[in-house]
Amino acid sequence: MNNPVPPPTGLKLWLAGARLRTLPAAIVPVAVGAAVAVGHGPDTAWWRAGAALVVALALQIAVNFANDYSDGIRGTDGAERVGPLRLVGSGLVEPATVKRAATLSFAVAGIAGTVLAVVVGPELFIVGAASLVAGWAYTGGPKPYGYLGLGEVFVFIFFGVVATVGTTYVLTENISAVSLAASVSVGLWATALLVINNLRDIPGDTRAGKQTMAVRIGEKRTRITYVLMQELALTGAVVLTVFSDRWAVAALAGVPFVIQGIRAVARGATGADLIAVLGLTGKAQLICGLAMAAGIALSG
Repeated sequence: MNNPVPPPTGLKLWLAGARLRTLPAAIVPVAVGAAVAVGHGPDTAWWRAGAALVVALALQIAVNFANDYSDGIRGTDGAERVGPLRLVGSGLVEPATVKRAATLSFAVAGIAGTVLAVVVGPELFIVGAASLVAGWAYTGGPKPYGYLGLGEVFVFIFFGVVATVGTTYVLTENISAVSLAASVSVGLWATALLVINNLRDIPGDTRAGKQTMAVRIGEKRTRITYVLMQELALTGAVVLTVFSDRWAVAALAGVPFVIQGIRAVARGATGADLIAVLGLTGKAQLICGLAMAAGIALSG
């Protein structure tokens, strides 16, 4: 008989709650946005890219903790849930403690964002405030839009367009067409992570009344959506290469992981099997995104 694996404790518990596998969604847009700025000029203040990365990472972790807290107190993350550990849902951490962790993470994002706004311009205060409000309202508040099937929209906009274009902007103080075009692929890779997560959670979310996009459109269409997002993201990289002098096509380096994920989803992977697909999707996002960033930077 196999003994059950004990839950993590201490720092390992909080790292599990922070969901480190989701952090490529914060790293990739900053890397791509910074890559677009390569060649802008010798006076580029590259420390701003570091500050932008702090904002993105802190916001991602804050959203993860806020989601853990909100789903936990609403009973969405019950004992029958299939997937990575949840702090509140597992009963390992008090809801108020997780809420404080989310608040602290939002504060870190806000402080780093404020530094950038002071240096670059007041327009960043508006973008930053919108990001913080959207991050909390995703699953927090009386009517979280993540429960209304709009989570994918949030991820595409804020971890795709805003994070990518915003990073280029804080470095060059200009809106770049290349950055905007690249942000479409970046946003699709990030959104694919949420789609596969919500595909796995359809049974539990349905029972809890959480109307994610996956619950609303059904399992079959969610699988199709995942495949289309992965294909369109790579197509976007190719198109950007064709219509510009930037080698965004380097993103194809992650195709093996993309194919593995698509194959598993198309063959009907469910439950625990989708946890592996989530890992593949994260690896595909990281490799495709960093390869795209390298290609864009080297051709800048």
